[in-house]
Amino acid sequence: MNCFKDEGKAAPRRWLWGAVLAVFAVMFSAAGVWAGKKEVVKFATLAPEGSSWMKEMRLLANEIEKETGGEVVFKFYPGGVSGDELDVIRKMRIGQLHGAGFTGVGLGEILPEVRVLDLPFLFANDGEVERVYDKMNHHFARRFEERGYVLLGWVPVGWVHFFSNHELKTLDDLKSAKAWMWQGDPLVEATYNALGVRPVPLSVSDVLLSLQTGIVDTVYASPQGALALQWFTKVKHMSSFPMGYATGGVLLTKKKYDRLPDKFKDALGKISVRHLQGLVRTIQQENAQSIQVIRDNGVTLSPPPSPEALKRFQEAGAQARKSLTGQLFDKKLLDTVLSHLGEGR
Repeated sequence: MNCFKDEGKAAPRRWLWGAVLAVFAVMFSAAGVWAGKKEVVKFATLAPEGSSWMKEMRLLANEIEKETGGEVVFKFYPGGVSGDELDVIRKMRIGQLHGAGFTGVGLGEILPEVRVLDLPFLFANDGEVERVYDKMNHHFARRFEERGYVLLGWVPVGWVHFFSNHELKTLDDLKSAKAWMWQGDPLVEATYNALGVRPVPLSVSDVLLSLQTGIVDTVYASPQGALALQWFTKVKHMSSFPMGYATGGVLLTKKKYDRLPDKFKDALGKISVRHLQGLVRTIQQENAQSIQVIRDNGVTLSPPPSPEALKRFQEAGAQARKSLTGQLFDKKLLDTVLSHLGEGR
């Protein structure tokens, strides 16, 4: 009898412990499912916090987080805290970072042929830029995917000018300058070779101090870039004619993209395109505004080069295209880009 009484008391206790364990199992299981769903996209950029670039990227991230119910969130590393673009690419390849905003230098490290868009004296106006980017978008998106990246959108840096302590009226003026070159950039290296210029290779982070100490006296950048990086404070002149149009874009590793829930991928694409297109318009406006700010701070806008001097620059640009064909891109790709330009001329 005693045995039956003890068993009767133990049965409710076993049921109670079983229920408690079941509740904990459900709680931990639910927490695990929730944690597994949350994907954090670690994103790096050279753009400083507070810039229009970062403001728009945070708006993009907020909308994506809201659209996905918090299952896809961005963590930003702005202002070059993750290193220069080559450092960022290395970190993306080993999974420490998942996405980044790049100039043509970074894009070209992943897909060299994209530098065809950075060729000197290629574009004549914004309309030509828009036409070529629209026509070539599918091609480059596919080629980036083959390299393991998803192209979320283009954000070109814009028209690139020379900034110097000496007025650059002719090609000979540039040859005598201490001209900076972004270290490891094959396109600018080929361009300077064609121009007969012997540049000083430096990383972007070393330029400001090098201008201050006289290691270099001539740099190239978009007006907004020269303003944001404070290079304009160390020069006296800005060329009125651009040497080219610098590309840029936002990439996400395909490995990270494939981990995102399929139901959110379409939203990610649409939201990214909308915000990045808005950012392109903002950058165009700010580049124009930056020229005035730079002039207001004592930098002189050099007069346009003479027709003869401009012709020499353009001839050097054509020579650079020729030397890079077969190295960064093939002739077929260059001909395709030139044909799209010809359609609008």
